[in-house]
Amino acid sequence: MSLQPFISLYRYAVEPIAPFTWFGTKVSSLDLVAVFRLCIALRQMRENLHAKHRQRSAGENRPALAEERSFVRDACTMLTIVFGGEAIIGPLLGILPSFMFSGVSPGLYIAAQAIVEYIPAIPSMSLSTELPLSIVDGFTRAVLLCSLIPPPVITHTSPVIASSPWALLLSSLVITNGGFFITNMFSFMEPTPLTLTTPDELKPYGWTATDIWSAPLITGLYALLTHAQPFWAEFHSVISTALGGAGGKVGPMDPESARALCALILAVMFSTRTVKNFGLFWKKSVAEKIKIQ
Repeated sequence: MSLQPFISLYRYAVEPIAPFTWFGTKVSSLDLVAVFRLCIALRQMRENLHAKHRQRSAGENRPALAEERSFVRDACTMLTIVFGGEAIIGPLLGILPSFMFSGVSPGLYIAAQAIVEYIPAIPSMSLSTELPLSIVDGFTRAVLLCSLIPPPVITHTSPVIASSPWALLLSSLVITNGGFFITNMFSFMEPTPLTLTTPDELKPYGWTATDIWSAPLITGLYALLTHAQPFWAEFHSVISTALGGAGGKVGPMDPESARALCALILAVMFSTRTVKNFGLFWKKSVAEKIKIQ
């Protein structure tokens, strides 16, 4: 299968667009899609949690009373999800987080949050809406895992960090999931007051969540295909030889093709997760215990 159509689509989607270019900011159409997708998904999740809380309140064991929603709390929740992982890994790598030297991205998320909050009603999540959006999620997530996370690591001033595959994979894991881990730990999404609780990621089978293992997997695949670090170039040669190749060095794939391939793989992963979450198949034995998120 040719990747050229997807490469061309990516080139178009990541081009800066007006009116943002008028002010010298580089915001693309793909950025806007990712921002509004997240804001709408978070509102859907909050409303779903609030509905479940009302059902529990009607029973005998009444939980804590729901508090009035605050735009500031919801905005902080979203910013924590987006930048929380970066804030954790940045000091460990000695890299300044992006939100510290530019307010464009945080401002864009806050503005989108305000717009989404003023929409009268948003339909709840369903298979008919989430399945096509899973493909969109695959393409937006590939930008994060392939274009945004690797460069600060592989161009690091420290040769040890720049050549470390572990630093690259750990950065991908933490940046992608750190924000959700923090918000789940402090119950930011719940309608009740903030409270410390066990995050879903630390609960039984929490590690099976697609978002957790797909982040280092896809970043590692991208690094393998593009030979982002010496380790991956050697590993690629070993795999090629083991699969019956001629031996010797294997040439790298160009970054745009590798990113397009990773996007397609992510789209399949997220679509599979959506189908499983809505119970179309794979509902037996141990599979019932595996939490797909």
